[in-house]
Amino acid sequence: MSKIKLFGWLFGAFVLLGCDNEAVPEEDYRTVLSFESADLAGWTGGAREGLFLDSTVVHSGLYAGRIDRDGEAHRAFSSFTTSLPVSFEGETLELRGWLRTAGVPGFAGLWLRQNDRNGVLHYARTQKRNLSGPTGWTEYRISLPLNARARTVYLGAILEGEGTIWVDDLELFVDGVRASDAPPFTPVLTAVELDTEFDVGSGIDDRQLTPVQVENLALLGRVWGFAKYHHPRITGGEVNWDYELFRVLPSVLDAADPVAARSSLSDWLAQVGDPVGCDPCAQEPVDTHLTADIDWIRDRALLGAALNERLELIYDNRSADPEQYYVTHAPGVRNPVFSNEAAYADRPLPDAGYRLLALYRFWNIIEYWFPYRDVIGEKWEEVLTEFVPKAMAATTTDKYRLTMTEFEARINDTHANLWSHLDIRPPRGSSQIPVVFRFIEGKAVVTGYSHPVLGPSSRLRVGDVVETIDGNRVDSLVTAWRPYYSASNQPTRLHYMARALTKGEAGPVQVTGNRSTGAFSLTAERVPVRRLDTTAGSTHDLAGATFQRLSNAVAYLKLSSVVAADASSYIAQAAGAEILVIDIRNYPNELVASVLGRHLVTEPSEFARATRGDATNPGAFSWSPPLSIFPMDPHFSGATVILVDEVSVSQSEFTAMAFRASANAVVVGSTTAGADGDVSSIRLPGGIYSRISGVGVFYPDRTPTQRIGIIPDLEVLPTIEGIRAGRDEVLEAGVSHVLGREFRLPLR
Repeated sequence: MSKIKLFGWLFGAFVLLGCDNEAVPEEDYRTVLSFESADLAGWTGGAREGLFLDSTVVHSGLYAGRIDRDGEAHRAFSSFTTSLPVSFEGETLELRGWLRTAGVPGFAGLWLRQNDRNGVLHYARTQKRNLSGPTGWTEYRISLPLNARARTVYLGAILEGEGTIWVDDLELFVDGVRASDAPPFTPVLTAVELDTEFDVGSGIDDRQLTPVQVENLALLGRVWGFAKYHHPRITGGEVNWDYELFRVLPSVLDAADPVAARSSLSDWLAQVGDPVGCDPCAQEPVDTHLTADIDWIRDRALLGAALNERLELIYDNRSADPEQYYVTHAPGVRNPVFSNEAAYADRPLPDAGYRLLALYRFWNIIEYWFPYRDVIGEKWEEVLTEFVPKAMAATTTDKYRLTMTEFEARINDTHANLWSHLDIRPPRGSSQIPVVFRFIEGKAVVTGYSHPVLGPSSRLRVGDVVETIDGNRVDSLVTAWRPYYSASNQPTRLHYMARALTKGEAGPVQVTGNRSTGAFSLTAERVPVRRLDTTAGSTHDLAGATFQRLSNAVAYLKLSSVVAADASSYIAQAAGAEILVIDIRNYPNELVASVLGRHLVTEPSEFARATRGDATNPGAFSWSPPLSIFPMDPHFSGATVILVDEVSVSQSEFTAMAFRASANAVVVGSTTAGADGDVSSIRLPGGIYSRISGVGVFYPDRTPTQRIGIIPDLEVLPTIEGIRAGRDEVLEAGVSHVLGREFRLPLR
């Protein structure tokens, strides 16, 4: 149900995390925004070699900013970036600016974001106003609610793909008034911000851990997390809980045995202070899917009497406030938001204390805020114990990022990857063979090319089964890479592995395998990824227009380029067809579950329900009422064939559930990615970040979907023979099944 495309998130990772520069003083910002400063003073961004001042094409004044990109550009996009401190207050922040484009087949626009001291709060760009193609000078505007916690505003212009854009006369407004004229704002530092003792490091050194230390540190992680989400002083933002961890770590590390460690923890919590009696107190939840797993705080064999009593006191006096300092919930959807978690981005290799903090932070977010905790597949507390020594031993930046990648993969959630550093996963390298792979019948099969010339020149053919790469068997590589690929199920994991299968350094690579004529062995060339179409093979739908009439009886609609506003038009065009094929072997371009689904049902139809976390009972998830679709004309009276497979993830799955509510719908294909629910982002020390499925999504009868996916009514898997023949066997089988006669697409 995620409403942001993967590329949007990857774009955000760079712009939100990688382009920061020092905030421009307030008195200078209007000059900088107008591009009237020589040598682009005040502007940064990437790729820097494509950023220019232009004195010929301007909107006003002497200069405009210009971004040039060609087909060999190293990054997928370039951007201008500048910043200014939030010295104003109000309700709405708005960026206005003038843009002109030439030769832009992709996307150009403005972008705007707000940061607090911990990182990104809000981000927006002119996504819905694609400026592709040649355009004259036009003013564009984007706005965001001005967050009271915002300390810095970042803004600029962006160009994806090729072409040229000019940008000029940018201005920032607050509630319709220029920011420089808006009411002044003086931030009031919180108790968390005022605690600066460990700003330069935790003071914890790398060391080889003994089994006793590992056991004690695992217990510390659980106690620290329990107190974080239950103690009223911490949930109320009165304590910098990250830094409190560093205060207790030395005594726990020095503890000679578990008894001494438990004593240190009890004394530490006593110094934090007993919770004041609650009024009102939190109540136990009702109609829950998951209850809080807090039986361990009553285990005196694990904790000892003193620590047990202190944790029970905290639990019995937990706050009834529906929001906490370290976690709030998004309006409406109610997925958890962790905006007050500091990223400590100035420490790309966090010291040992900060590495343990990263481990504890993620572990406890899963323990208390992951709606699919019950289907992880193993005992989560044992995973914590396993990774304590791994985090301590991750003494290089790469080892740290790879350890966190492996750790996050253990929750088996397709949404949970180290999205800031996907390139840390094996195989590593900036080049790959320009072909597209897909695992079919358990084998790595070439299904297309990522470059129209270099792909065929590789001498690999569509339908080839690749068995070895530089002497390494593909099945052995899959086994070795598995720990680093987070996915809800194996088909989805293999999909992501296939996308990276031949990555490595530029140059020749030996490939062996089988094709229709027999065994082959050849040398192919890895080429820089920046020269390739990295979206090739990311969808399995038909090439061509969004809506197509495949025959008099069959209409076809693919959601990878669907436009929500055209929903009624698609249905009108499908009139008279016996079947409407809706292809969701992709990610929907726009959210159409309701606006298109209402044309497929004849009566109000329930299709899903969700579970949501409870801040007064962390770890508990309660049921929401069912979601329904309500009918609207025009109505498609024929059968609906919904196509899904392993690339159907999140919003794709939610949409398939909605369309399946039609009495005439048949789902055809194979199991989907099994990761539904709006995503929640998690910042971690070292400037890295992850995401998780933040809302549990189920069928109306509470049947689960996570890790299971959308089970088709008619299972059809592509075959190697079908790939070689150029057939879409899934579509053909679905239509043939409903028509009751054989249907074949013309070969393309």
